[in-house]
Parts: sequence; C-alpha cells; structure tokens
Amino acid sequence: MPGDGGLIPLEIVGVRVELPSNQPIVLLRETDGTRYLPIWIGASEATAIATAMEGVQPPRPLTHDLMRSVIDAVGALAVRIVITEMRDSVFYADLALDMSGEEVEISSRPSDAIALAVRTGTPVFAAQALLDEAGIHFEEETREEDEVARFREFLEEVTVEDFLGDEPSSSGDDPPAQS
Repeated sequence: MPGDGGLIPLEIVGVRVELPSNQPIVLLRETDGTRYLPIWIGASEATAIATAMEGVQPPRPLTHDLMRSVIDAVGALAVRIVITEMRDSVFYADLALDMSGEEVEISSRPSDAIALAVRTGTPVFAAQALLDEAGIHFEEETREEDEVARFREFLEEVTVEDFLGDEPSSSGDDPPAQS
C-alpha cells in the first residue's frame, strides 16, 4: 500500500454539504485523535451513506445493500476499509475481504467503501501518510455539538480548490481513467 507507515482508525462522523457549492462531503474523524478527513463525494453516495447511518431501510436494495448481500452470499467477510492515498486530488481506498481465510484487497472509491462499511460495521482506517497530508487538525477535544459547529464554520470558509492547488476541480474520489 502506498506510503503505509501504519493505519489510523477512523470513525464516520457523517455527511455534510459544503457551501456555497452544495458539494457533499463525508467527514471522518481520527478515533484516538483530533484530526478530521473530509472527502468530497457524489450526491448518490452521500445519500447512500446518510440513509444507512440513519437506519433507513429502502423498500428495494440499493447498490451498496446489494454489495453487502453478494459478500454474504459468497461467504466472505469485509474486514476493513483503508483510505490509502490521495493522488491528483483524488482519494483511493481498498476494501479487504476475508474469503475462507484468505485476505483479498479490492480497489474502491472511498465513498463506495464507506457506504458498505456503514452497512456491515466494517472498520475504516486511513494510511498514516494520507492523514498527515490531508487531515484537518483541531487542537482541543470538544463536545460533539462544538465539533459540528466548528466543522460547519470550516465548511463555510473552505473550497474544493483549497485541496487542489493548481489542479482542476474533481469530486475527490473518482477512479482513474481506464486504459
């Protein structure tokens, strides 16, 4: 895994909307720390994550529910999601499955992997180097309401371009073009 200097456990804080662009973001927080990892995602993935976090059961399975069912049907177990790196302002992730005692890693968009993790209870991690590069650090521990208020304030000031440098805008976790 690129730049793997250790894996940092993350918790899924939730889905927010960055203003004024109305771009959805999934917000992750370092479990034993004060850093946050915001990842810009698509609207359908944001809906998939948010509805699962709220315990909403759709009348018919959504794509990520189908993924969970397929993993269960073949006797596999999702053991971890790792957000591995960011290249050209695009985040990458791996989904690790245990298939009869053999671990298989599957490349994934972070948003899809997180949507699956919410449904399966699979732990989410970030590579240490990625969190060092893209994590947002808050100095003091605060109550959850204060954290949400501070993150909203952060979202009012930040733009996608703040993370892109000189790169063109992207949704943050689009897969690379296939050749």
